[in-house]
Amino acid sequence: MNIGVLKSKIHRATVTEADINYIGSITIDEALLEASNIIEYEKVHVLNINNGERIETYVIKGKRDSRTICLNGAAARKFLKGDIVIIASYAMMDFEEAKSFKPVIVFPDHQNCIPKS
Repeated sequence: MNIGVLKSKIHRATVTEADINYIGSITIDEALLEASNIIEYEKVHVLNINNGERIETYVIKGKRDSRTICLNGAAARKFLKGDIVIIASYAMMDFEEAKSFKPVIVFPDHQNCIPKS
């Protein structure tokens, strides 16, 4: 049996832009993508801490170290610059494998920088 489990999460990032005129998706700084094990075009859920909105979209890779979190297209109506978001991706895996799987979780600071460990 396969089940869906949390694969990756960027926890409490700050929205830097909202671009209503873009086709759609979410643009995320390449450094944040690498740290969180999320890839370009991967499906993600984006949860807005400020207003409770939840959307499902796909990722576009942003410029490395730009600190960009930009909601594009229709999502720009539900996410504003300065909002705090959780970005999560999921994977399907065998039930037994899922029991020991550990997701990658990144906790950026308020400027979307990845703290040094």
